[in-house]
Amino acid sequence: MTEQRDTDDLGYAVPVPDRVRRVVSLVPSLTEAVAATAPGLLVGATDWCSHPADLDVVRVRGTKNPDLDAVADLAPDLVIANEEENRVPDLDALRDRGLAVWVTQVRTLDEAFASLRRLLCGACRLDEPEWLGRAEAAWARIDRAARPPRTAVVPIWRRPWMVVGRDTFAGDLLRRLGIANLYADDAERYPRVGLDDLVAAAPDLVVLPDEPYRFTADDGPECFPGTRTVLLSGRHLTWYGPSLTEAADELARALR
Repeated sequence: MTEQRDTDDLGYAVPVPDRVRRVVSLVPSLTEAVAATAPGLLVGATDWCSHPADLDVVRVRGTKNPDLDAVADLAPDLVIANEEENRVPDLDALRDRGLAVWVTQVRTLDEAFASLRRLLCGACRLDEPEWLGRAEAAWARIDRAARPPRTAVVPIWRRPWMVVGRDTFAGDLLRRLGIANLYADDAERYPRVGLDDLVAAAPDLVVLPDEPYRFTADDGPECFPGTRTVLLSGRHLTWYGPSLTEAADELARALR
C-alpha cells in the first residue's frame, strides 16, 4: 500500500496510506465525527468516547493516559488526536512505533469546520459528510446582533476553580451567541481564579458545563447566589463534530 504525506493542523507531514481502513481515536468529539461518517472505520477509542452510544470498539483507556501497547496492537492506519486533549509524550511514543498520528488544533468554530474537513476528507480519505454542511448552516442562522449583549464566566473545574480564558473554542461559540467571556483576555487559556474573584467579576451569567468537571444543579450554582447560572452539556459547548448540528439551537435556547 502506498502512502502520501498529508499535513495536520500543527503543520506536521503525516504518512497516511492511500486507503485508510483502521482508525484509533483518542478524542471523544473526533470519535463521534468518524463514527457518524464511516462507522466501520474505527477500531479503537478512549474510555471517555461516549458517542455514539452503541460504539463497539476496543477501549484504550483515557485521553491523558492511553494504553500505547493496546493502540499499537490494533495496527491502525491512522491515530487521531488533539493538541489540547492528548499529551505530546504519548503521541511521540506512538510515532516512534511507526504509527501515523494526526493532530487537530481548534480555537474557533471556523477552525473546527476546516479541521474536520481536513481530517475526514483528507486524512481519512472520506467523502464530505452531510452532517458537516448542516452544522455550518445551523450556525450561520445564529444572529448575534438580535441577541442582547451579556457577559459570562465559564468555570470548567472547582477545587481549584478554573475558567475558560483566552483563545478557546467554547469562548468563540459564546461570542457568536452574543455572550462575552469576562476572561477572554486573560494570559492563560484556562486560568485558575478564586471563587471570590469570580463572584466579584459580576457576570450576567455563570455558565456551568458538565465536563470536564461535572457541574450539576446541586454542585456549582450555590456558589453564585444572586447570579443566573446555566447548566449546559459540555458536548454542545466544547465538542466539534456532529454535535455542532444541534449545538447552535441548544445553546441559544439555554442561554436566551
